[in-house]
Amino acid sequence: MNADPGAFNIRHDWRERNKVIEPVFNESQARRYGITKKDVDDLLQMSFSGLTVGVYRDGTNLMPIVARLPDAERVDVSTIEGMKIWSPAIQGYIPLQQVINGVNIRWEDPLIVRKNRKRMLTVMADPDPLGDETAATVQARIQPQIEALNYPPGYSLEWGGEYESSADAKASLFQTMPMGYLVMFLITIFLFNKVKEALIVWATVPLAVIGVTTGLLLLNTPFGFMALLGFLSLSGMLVKNGIVLLDQIELEIASGKEKYQAVVDAAVSRVRPVCMAAVTTILGMIPLLPDVFFKPMAVTIMFGLGFATVLTLIVVPVLYRLFHHIRLPDQQAQLKPNPAMS
Repeated sequence: MNADPGAFNIRHDWRERNKVIEPVFNESQARRYGITKKDVDDLLQMSFSGLTVGVYRDGTNLMPIVARLPDAERVDVSTIEGMKIWSPAIQGYIPLQQVINGVNIRWEDPLIVRKNRKRMLTVMADPDPLGDETAATVQARIQPQIEALNYPPGYSLEWGGEYESSADAKASLFQTMPMGYLVMFLITIFLFNKVKEALIVWATVPLAVIGVTTGLLLLNTPFGFMALLGFLSLSGMLVKNGIVLLDQIELEIASGKEKYQAVVDAAVSRVRPVCMAAVTTILGMIPLLPDVFFKPMAVTIMFGLGFATVLTLIVVPVLYRLFHHIRLPDQQAQLKPNPAMS
């Protein structure tokens, strides 16, 4: 992570280890004097860290009164064994060294972070605020290197931060997205009163994947939550283009034209309005490209709409002809009876 130029302010949530003084408690000797381990802990707590014995009021301010040993009496560990502790058994003070067998010094973590009852170390970094970086781009670069490391048994790796939030948002969106698409599909069926036309319209939506994939790869943009929102918006735009084209075909047929000629004339007449609508939408997305947050959405809509619009003008007429079994003019001429042969 330190080697990545886009990672900034790298840190973790564990603090520096602290030195801890741990007396070796003599259980049998302490029992004779009626002293418990808690008594020893309370003595050391009061002597070194201090014990709040009261509160001093200064006007409206309350200040705690802390009692502890003077600085000269808590300089080093050697002063511990000479401390006095109260013995209920003899109703008097005895040296602390009579109930302990020396003192151990060890290092321990002042704060242990756990998740699901397992220890957890969180390593954090921010994207370079002066560079054209986002958390998603930095994470995409360092993820293969970090996941390639060999971890000891019992260790596991999880990605959090923006990556985890984006994954949770996607999971929540995917739960409700099928219902939304189903409602849109049903509305399309009610609009034409035919299932074939609805299938033709929605067959154009997967065509956008070609443009979206091409755009994200060319501009090296990750497919994140904003790109997913862009694809959902793109679906509505493509459905609208398909509805406009199918409606024009139905109008041409209703005017009395041959079905094949009606399909051709409708496709030709809708080229300009459909393309102009797509171009204006694409141009409207250009100001979002410099923004690192909205760039994935802009790229998704621009490239997906551009590719799918061209393919829609080709695929929708072809599918309409196939679904309705419309023959070519020369095929229709061959099927007509020849008067000379009758």
